[in-house]
Amino acid sequence: MARTPLMARGPALLLALAAPAAAQAQSCRLPATIASPAPVVPDGPVRQIPIADYTLALSWSPAFCRSHGPDPREALQCSGRFGFILHGLWPEGRGRDWPQWCPTRLRPDPATVRRHLCMTPSPDLIAHEWARHGSCMSRTPQAYFGAAARLWRQVRLPDMTALATRRALTAGDLRRAFVALNPGLTTRSIRLLTGRDGTLREVHLCLSRARRYAACPAGRDGPADATALTIAAP
Repeated sequence: MARTPLMARGPALLLALAAPAAAQAQSCRLPATIASPAPVVPDGPVRQIPIADYTLALSWSPAFCRSHGPDPREALQCSGRFGFILHGLWPEGRGRDWPQWCPTRLRPDPATVRRHLCMTPSPDLIAHEWARHGSCMSRTPQAYFGAAARLWRQVRLPDMTALATRRALTAGDLRRAFVALNPGLTTRSIRLLTGRDGTLREVHLCLSRARRYAACPAGRDGPADATALTIAAP
């Protein structure tokens, strides 16, 4: 399921470690003007199929920013203020397909984009997530991002600085760090996405149709617990 998309430096910005994900918003400083999202061009077919469950996808910004290089449209996410950001809330189908690109004429308005930039700090990504995923599960962008924000605020993030410097870190170590902080979450509910070199790219939390933590589909949870893992330092 290849769906592509920041720990703050300084005492005032070390707020997301072992704290609710929403705590990062306290270190987020939005620019006075926000660039309008670029037009979204579908990169796949329309699939209007029933929703079986969901994925809450978290992107690790230090890895994302290093792999994408300088890009003015990613300036906020790559400003050094963020660790994990919310890539998106994705509806899933049964089997290996998922709903996507459902027809809609709606787009996130400027107020909605600004309201959620400290969660998903890219206007382009916000527009893309609505067009590809949100259009298949909510009537409006406001309802979609509101649901995503409620789930995001519940997630507690481990101390990624400590994990990044740990020797012989494994995928299981990261899963257990998330489980220790999030009631109801199990290691089976965590899918990890890594690069070819074993560097963490994303953490996906698998959710039931009722949007509670649930086991990820068999064979789709990423590297085994014993697999060596590298975390790009914040």
